[in-house]
Formats: sequence, structure tokens, C-alpha cells
Amino acid sequence: MDTTAKLTFLLNDDDLSQELRAIALKVQQKERITFDEGVYLYEHAELGFLGVLANYIREEKHGDKTYFNRNFHIEPTNVCIYTCNFCSYSRLIKNKEDGWEMSVDGMMDILKKYDNEPVTEVHVTGGVVPKQNLEFYADFFKRVKAHRPGLHIKALTPVECYYIFKKAKLGHYDGLKYFKEAGLDSMPGGGAEIFHPEVREKIANDKCTAEQWLDIHEQAHKLGLKTNATMLYGHIEEFKHRVDHMERLRQLQDKTGGFQAFIPLKFRNQNNQMENVPEVSVIEDLRNYAVARIYLDNFDHIKAYWAMISRQTAQLSLNFGVDDIDGTLDDTTKIYSMAGAEEQTPGMSTRELANLIKQVNRKPIERDTFYNVVTDYTDFVFEEEAKPQFYKLPVIN
Repeated sequence: MDTTAKLTFLLNDDDLSQELRAIALKVQQKERITFDEGVYLYEHAELGFLGVLANYIREEKHGDKTYFNRNFHIEPTNVCIYTCNFCSYSRLIKNKEDGWEMSVDGMMDILKKYDNEPVTEVHVTGGVVPKQNLEFYADFFKRVKAHRPGLHIKALTPVECYYIFKKAKLGHYDGLKYFKEAGLDSMPGGGAEIFHPEVREKIANDKCTAEQWLDIHEQAHKLGLKTNATMLYGHIEEFKHRVDHMERLRQLQDKTGGFQAFIPLKFRNQNNQMENVPEVSVIEDLRNYAVARIYLDNFDHIKAYWAMISRQTAQLSLNFGVDDIDGTLDDTTKIYSMAGAEEQTPGMSTRELANLIKQVNRKPIERDTFYNVVTDYTDFVFEEEAKPQFYKLPVIN
């Protein structure tokens, strides 16, 4: 039974509540659901119902295509001036003995190790420290473009940008314009956490506000930079806070159209100040992906980070609204593993990623950062391919 038939079957279910039927009809007719309907889905909709609706939207937009890219991460530092309670990654400046702070030369050394690999994107984000300032990143961006002009630079969350621009006495627009001229191509979506002040002030009260986060993305969009957006879920927030978060993103997307993907990030409770908060179940992960796909009607893509939620959950998510499972990446990224993610050395070859997608009857599509097709691996015959090499990050002793 295809997705259209499943939705029709659902709508003909006599036991379906009036409220859920109204939401399903809106999905069928491509109408936007309201804030209250978003909360109602979280509170009352079963997983199967959400899956039918989310998968219908996913296949209307993308069919069976599932996107990934060949990327790698550079994390300039895990030392940070901020003290987010949920963070397992950062080390405060006063406790930086088990942290790292990289130089531009050190970052270029990592980048050059990929010179003979067909990667399309470098993802740069990390902690916030004073010496990694405006000129530090502008110098790095310029050197990347001089060394490998075709490599896409996706770098710096609003949390990093806010501090850097404030220190440089630049407004958000002018700071981003400076970075764009230096070589910045797009921005990741980190640092969003939960926008609502009832939650944000409890888990991340000293970083940029929701309004500042949203404004930095708006200014990026004005400059023609595409960006992503995230939401940290599964901790102390309520369903209304999740919907409030997505509503603010939906409103900005209506205004600018600059967001590419929405990425729900699961709270992991190891090695942080919120270890007493239990993690939500895989069922709740899937419900959350589905509600996001239904609510964010103006976002083209919903992404699941396989390295954070596990390969198996990523496969399941492809039937709950997700159409992108990130990239091949390797263990230069520590943000997930240090918080207790299942993948402690996250790296997959292109063959492994393509097979992971094929195993659940989806079509693996390698994309570039802007979702242009690089290679369709649906019927691709692989030669022997080595797994990504693992490059260990330096640690300050």
C-alpha cells in the first residue's frame, strides 16, 4: 500500500478522533497545521498515525530519496566560556587541562589530510574562546579557499558568531558579510537548544538568546547564505516548548526561505550537569521526527544525525519524515560521543551509508551542501572502498 492509500485508509477509520481527522485532512490537502494542533499531535497521536502523515509528506517532497554527503568535521576547541548544563563536550576555560584549542595551522593540517578524498564539505563548529576571534576564522576561511577552492565551508553557529561579533564590535549583518567575503559558504544549525525562555534560562542561560540566534540566521539569509536549524529535545522541556520552537523557525522561514534542513537533536545524559534527567525512548525520537515533518511545512528537509541516534534508529526515522541522515563523517567529531551516543568512533564509508539506506528500501543520494545530486547510488556497483581514516584531535595537557 503506497502512502496515499495509507492516508486514505487512515481517514476512513471510524475510530479516529475528530481532532486527528482534521489534522490528517490538512496534511492531505497540504494545509498548515496550527500551534494547538502541533501540541495535540504530541499529546494524543500514536506513533503509527504520525508515521503515516509524516511519511506521506516526506514522499510527496522527496519520494524514496534519502540524502547524505561526504563531509568531515573540524572542531577548533572544546574549551568554552559558556556553561550549558546539557553539554558533555565543552570544558570551561578554568578547567581546560583535558581540552584542546587548535591553531589555524592545526586546522589546516586536518583539512589537508582529506586532499585525496572526494569530500565536498568541511563542517566547523566548537566551543567559544576569546583568541579564536574574527580574524582567526577569517584567516582560516581564506586559507581553505586558497588551498581547495571547491570545498564548501559550513561553519560557526550563532552562539559562536554572537560572541565573535560582539568582541569585534560588529553587528550581525556586517560580521557575517566579513566572513562570507573571507570564504564562508553556509552555517550549521547548532546552539538553538530550546528557544522558550522558561527552558532556555535553565539549561543555557549565558549564551545568546533565542532572538539573537534567530536574527543571526535572518542576517545570514539576507546575505544569501543558506543555514540549518536544530532543536534539543528530550530533557526538561514540555511539548508546548517544542512547538513554540518550531513555530519561531516556521515564521522566519516564511520571511526568508533561507533554512535548508531541520535537525532534531536528542538530549544525551552522560558526562554533563543533567545526568539525572532520563533520556527519552526511541519511540519518542520517531514521534518527534514525525511531528517536525508535519509542522515545518516550509522546510524542505528533516535530518537525523545517525552518529547521535544510532544507525538502526536512523533507518527507522526514514519512515517518519526524515529524508537526510547527514554524512560519512569520521571521528574528528566528539560532540555526540562525549555525551554518550551509541557511535563512539562515528565513521561510515560511502558503501556502508548507501547500504544502510537501501536496507530499508530507500534510494541513497549523495548530495552537496545545497542538495544538488552528486551521485545516485541506487544501482551503483561499488569497488572496494576504504573506510574513512580516523584523525585524532590534539589534547592540551
